[in-house]
Amino acid sequence: MLIRNIESKVRLATVLSIGSFLLSLCISCVVSFFAYRQVSDARKSIYLLDNGNIPLAAKRVDVQVNRAAEYRAHIARFHSLFFSLIPDEKYIESQMRQAMYLIDESGAQQYNNLKERSFFSSVLSSSAVLTIQADSIFLDEKNRYFRYYGTQRIDRRSSVITRSLLTEGHLSDLSARSENNPHAVIITGWKTLENRDLSNTAKNPL
Repeated sequence: MLIRNIESKVRLATVLSIGSFLLSLCISCVVSFFAYRQVSDARKSIYLLDNGNIPLAAKRVDVQVNRAAEYRAHIARFHSLFFSLIPDEKYIESQMRQAMYLIDESGAQQYNNLKERSFFSSVLSSSAVLTIQADSIFLDEKNRYFRYYGTQRIDRRSSVITRSLLTEGHLSDLSARSENNPHAVIITGWKTLENRDLSNTAKNPL
């Protein structure tokens, strides 16, 4: 009888020990979870001092919340760099160098094609000023696909040409932002679908 009582007490002590351990483990996990979430939320806030007085909290939004706007800004910036030119060789080289940070080899391929067709030489020789205006940007964020609709103006000494521009491509996220690529995005598989004249207006000779 005594042996049975001892075995029962040992069994009870064992059950209580295991139960206490599991309860402690659960409590630790719950505390760790809430502590991690609190730290994570705190990292999304920054504090600004108003003339050294009361700190003001400013929320830092998750990057994915505003990703579509960043994609559009990246697309618009690339097209502005690539298609806005003046008759200055160093300026053109600078524009193209900056644009190439935002796109894969498909951009370099189109740049080389334009060079082979003496496009940039004609800009210099005709003193043309090229500007581009984005009409709209269609973005399929899920598939990282875009279409860019723009209007290009080519202002030469003798005429002003207005052209319709339509391009397409895909987007790929980079692991880090940089000064040359602040949105951490790269355009891939870029193609020009349409680049046609809308109007060609002769200038009045002086």
